[in-house]
Amino acid sequence: MPNGSLEKYLYSHNYFLNTRQILSIMIDVACALEYLRHGCSSPVIHCDLKPSNALLDETMVAHLSDFGISKLLGEDQGDLYTKTLATLGYIAPEDGLEGLVSTKCDVYSYGVMLLEKFTRRKPNEFEGDLSLAQWVSYSLPDSVMDVVDANLATPMAKVLQKEIDVVASILKVALDCCAESPARRTNMEDVVEMLQKIKIQLLAC
Repeated sequence: MPNGSLEKYLYSHNYFLNTRQILSIMIDVACALEYLRHGCSSPVIHCDLKPSNALLDETMVAHLSDFGISKLLGEDQGDLYTKTLATLGYIAPEDGLEGLVSTKCDVYSYGVMLLEKFTRRKPNEFEGDLSLAQWVSYSLPDSVMDVVDANLATPMAKVLQKEIDVVASILKVALDCCAESPARRTNMEDVVEMLQKIKIQLLAC
């Protein structure tokens, strides 16, 4: 893809995405996951969702890549077992501990990606039992600026406060995706709908 992967824009000093661009890209990824769940003849679990597997075309539209360890769900299957290990930091707890994968595993990985994009913190850089999701959750709703990537701050005070509120809403969606229990995670259809509504709010800022 002409613009490389999303990872290139995460930690490079030469490339920068603003809040609107990040949100649009992450909506593209959410739509791709929704398609894998409902648009295919058999539901597909990507199993290795991470920034390097989201590729950007010439208009900065994101496309999912690397389906090397993906799984197909049969019509009657809600989940299945696998011995294939995905990338540390993005693996849902039930996949890492038990090898149990479902579409909810992709939801978890998506939530981690969403948090990573807006905090610019890698999910595997935390020590002990602390995770990126826990670190962010401790700062919501009152201390959002403590966790948000400083590059996303706008100098104008009024615009900044509105954007902070929008980013707080995005982080809340991400945390709902990262719930420990698969049953408590938001489904991708709702994620797409919520993020599209948030995008409308952002465009009004």
